[in-house]
Amino acid sequence: MIADIGDLVRAESPSADPAAVAACARVAAGIGTRLTGTAPEWLDSSGRPQLRWRFGAGDRVLLLGHFDTVWPVGSLATHPFEVAGGRLTGPGCFDMKAGVAQLFHALSLLDDLSGVSVLLTGDEEIGAPASRGLIEAEARRTQAVLVLEASEGGALKTARKGVSGYELEITGRAAHAGLEPERGVNTTTELAHQVLALSALADPAAGTTVTPTVAASGTTRNTVPDTARLQVDVRVATAAEQARVDGAVRGLAPVLAGASVDLSGGPDRPPLPASASAELFRRARGHYAELGFGTLRGVAVGGGSDGNLTAGVGTPTLDGLGAVGGGAHADDEHVIVAELPRRTALVAALVASLTGAPPTGPDRGRG
Repeated sequence: MIADIGDLVRAESPSADPAAVAACARVAAGIGTRLTGTAPEWLDSSGRPQLRWRFGAGDRVLLLGHFDTVWPVGSLATHPFEVAGGRLTGPGCFDMKAGVAQLFHALSLLDDLSGVSVLLTGDEEIGAPASRGLIEAEARRTQAVLVLEASEGGALKTARKGVSGYELEITGRAAHAGLEPERGVNTTTELAHQVLALSALADPAAGTTVTPTVAASGTTRNTVPDTARLQVDVRVATAAEQARVDGAVRGLAPVLAGASVDLSGGPDRPPLPASASAELFRRARGHYAELGFGTLRGVAVGGGSDGNLTAGVGTPTLDGLGAVGGGAHADDEHVIVAELPRRTALVAALVASLTGAPPTGPDRGRG
């Protein structure tokens, strides 16, 4: 398994580089073919490869993951793939190339994969613009989704917040800041009004955050600025809150006379509510205890994943079944090596219970 993770990590695959993503897809396809005995379908979505396996009808359980990362090509020079002190490191190892390897090693423990489907995508890190329709369609035809995203501290993701994103483009009128500022319409001032109005939409008690993030305005110190841009990140625990905030953002009006505000964006990923994962998490806890691994924890998180999309179409979804470690997208990204076989065994047990195929053990599996 470590060798397979190493091959995936060394196939650098930043989302913005389709050629690199395709090269990593070929590595993932080779690992999946070797461990399951079946080659994937190559599905082209807007020039990006997505890999799909269907075993039998493939309508009982979908295993979902991605092979793109946030790390640019060349990151191996400063963050090489290494295994030392019980930790595995390298760009994208935790999020989520170890999870891809675990997925196939888990399937290699089963004699019968009937009812299983696998979907690996190459654009998760940029919001799944090309693969979203495919993910939702695959989720609608299956009865449960297991997401092999990484796990900070070992807890499964039993709930995820929904995500919305907006950009405001503000237009005013330029003027000389010293000679006749009163002739201008200051977009920096209008931007400040909008930031305060947006921030007021947050509801901490409901778990709703509305965070102005990237802002830009002005060209020179002595010019009243006539354009400004503002990006806003929204996280919500419920669909109702997502709709409330969306309506309020769309109702924003300029404060300064002569200013205009154009809005783009909207809801991106729906929430993954605890109700969507409850039964699958109950199964997972039972299998984890039966395997002798102790008590499995669940956690609600603010970050989104493709699991939000599958839960959004009504399919029960359990997330965070991939590698245990930490440092996603950061210099200290790492995987705890000792947890790799445990999480792999858990995924195999879950798939077996959802399809009715008993695990065979590593000595009899395809791998």
